[in-house]
Amino acid sequence: MNDLDTSQDNNETSGGYRKSSLRILFSLLFIWFFVSFGCGVLFRDWLDQYTIGTAPLGFWMAQQGSIICFVLILIAYAVLMGKLDEKYGYSEKSKQKETK
Repeated sequence: MNDLDTSQDNNETSGGYRKSSLRILFSLLFIWFFVSFGCGVLFRDWLDQYTIGTAPLGFWMAQQGSIICFVLILIAYAVLMGKLDEKYGYSEKSKQKETK
């Protein structure tokens, strides 16, 4: 295999990695936007018919739920990107396997 074939394979790999990582990023950003702006602002009145403890759900989502969701999104991002890194060979584990 010559250098041209290798660089073309690397470009295809990095292009696939980039598309997959952007898909993960925009999906999680959409969830974040929906939870923070949608549940906390747009759908607040409708959500207020339900309660969590003594607080209306819309108020709770604006104050606590969006923060909890944001932390869960951070965890999901770390897990999904870790799997993506392993798939495309960018993780530490795959780099250690290559050197052995």
